Amino acid sequence: MSTGIAPGEAKQVLLTGASGALGSMLAARLSEWGWGLVLTDIRPFPGALPPGARFREADLCDRAAIRDLAAGCDAIVHFGGVSTERPFEEVLGPNIGGLFNIFEAARLADARVIFASSNHAIGFHERSSALDADCELRPDTYYGLSKAYGELMGRLYWYKHGVESISVRIGSAFPKPSTARMLSSWLSYDDLARLVAAGLRATDVGSDVIWGASANSRTWWRKDARSRIGWAPQDSADVHAEALSGIVSKDPLEERYQGGHLCSRNYTRTRPPP
Repeated sequence: MSTGIAPGEAKQVLLTGASGALGSMLAARLSEWGWGLVLTDIRPFPGALPPGARFREADLCDRAAIRDLAAGCDAIVHFGGVSTERPFEEVLGPNIGGLFNIFEAARLADARVIFASSNHAIGFHERSSALDADCELRPDTYYGLSKAYGELMGRLYWYKHGVESISVRIGSAFPKPSTARMLSSWLSYDDLARLVAAGLRATDVGSDVIWGASANSRTWWRKDARSRIGWAPQDSADVHAEALSGIVSKDPLEERYQGGHLCSRNYTRTRPPP
């Protein structure tokens, strides 16, 4: 799979959340592979900018700023916003209003959106289930709810405005897995970067959903749109299975559901649903 731009192409990409762990990793990889980058975050970029990239601090809730940043871009790789569970009021601005600003900017710029969704959009499915990408959305938190909203926003903008989007339901994106749960959910940095690059290069995109996980044999996730964009994960958590198999929590709720510890956050039921 090719990761860079084809000879003679001039592709410009807006990357939000560029100062975070995943955003800064993607900025370095995409720059190395020849993509032109406009980077943005509410925090300064950590370290030197990748060659040829430019950076501007901006709030996702600033509609005019996001529109201006996206102007002239072929794609928006949207990794900005609140990245874990927070009170609803904190999630609302960047993950709901800000997400609307991203899709409006994409519509105006005729740009594709690659959206960092999350397994927490479906977190209340049990680990015994094997899910296709069109499964029922079962968010486990306000954060997960905002990711489900983002996927639905992608569908709205595809069917109403023809805006292409790829929602990547990221499992556990870390340099290496660290718990037994991640034997199913782990996504390597290399696989994530290759997935984003494939999404930028793909020609046959509608409003697609892809499970963001490496080639883990213990996976809970199966059919998705990866073949449409030409992506196949190359890494696997399996090599860590012996070391991680016993690293589990003492919380039966956390161990029951795919969303893990976020399913237990602020949980008030006296017993799980049937």
